[in-house]
Amino acid sequence: MKKTLILTLAALLGVGLCGVLGIGQSAVSVLDIPPGVQAVGEGGAAVSLADGAETLYYNPAGLAALPGISFNSFFASHLGLANYSAFTLAFRNWAIGFLMLDSGGIQGYDASGDPTDTLSYGSNAIMFGFGLDSKGLPFLRSLPLAFSLGGRIKYVTETVATAQGGGFSFDLAYRMTFPSLSLGPIRLSDLALGITATNLFGSVNFEGHGESMGMDLTLGASTRVAGVVLLATDLDLGGGAIHVGLAYEPVRNFTVRTGLFTQPGGLSFTVGLGINVQGFVIDYAYITHPTLSGTHRISLSINFSGIDVSAFGRLLRGILP
Repeated sequence: MKKTLILTLAALLGVGLCGVLGIGQSAVSVLDIPPGVQAVGEGGAAVSLADGAETLYYNPAGLAALPGISFNSFFASHLGLANYSAFTLAFRNWAIGFLMLDSGGIQGYDASGDPTDTLSYGSNAIMFGFGLDSKGLPFLRSLPLAFSLGGRIKYVTETVATAQGGGFSFDLAYRMTFPSLSLGPIRLSDLALGITATNLFGSVNFEGHGESMGMDLTLGASTRVAGVVLLATDLDLGGGAIHVGLAYEPVRNFTVRTGLFTQPGGLSFTVGLGINVQGFVIDYAYITHPTLSGTHRISLSINFSGIDVSAFGRLLRGILP
């Protein structure tokens, strides 16, 4: 009976966090909350993209297209209830990330509505992803298509009051790129298609009771228009959600983002900004909710391949006596 009560509480708390965080499916762990800031500012449409360390979250096959080492960290606080943060280090072809969700103390109530003990909910995850370019595989090298394959292994833990659980899951990913083309005076570049199959197997086990993770399949497509506008869209076949995003770079190293995604109860809209200073990137995103207040997110990323070492040397020479 006690075990059933704890598991029920975990499910209800997960659904409650889902509503608070503004996502389109019932959250059972930190893995069910869309991570990152840059992609979220574009409506969460990122399955076909390969841009920095956040690539690990949405399509690990895109890791094969990264130019070098990048680091990402982000933080979000939702209604003062749940703190959500992550750290990710990505290299060309592989990446590792840590995600953390902590709700703190939540007042418990019994069937009569009287207050009981203060409860807490936490969920952490470690994920390792890899991406391989088809040109680097001997048995696929001769194919005329440019694509990459990837996978992601995730280990998640959950703590509900005194109950603890954990388990593994595995994802597969695919990303294909196409040559640039022109539609009259409009040039389309960076054409890409992405597919991710998440939670192909795996479960979270609580004291011998296993809770399977929901399988899902997401399709994504993106292109850059006239070199300054990025358009992206994702279709979540499992949850039925649609994500649409746009990013506009009016000047070099400054990006304005916006997007929307569907969820039960209506639409959520997103806006975001990104500033790149010599490889150091600050991203901000704001996500609305159909009924609750919005959520702010901020991240700091370092793109080591974009750092101009000589520029730092000149700056130091100008500062030091």
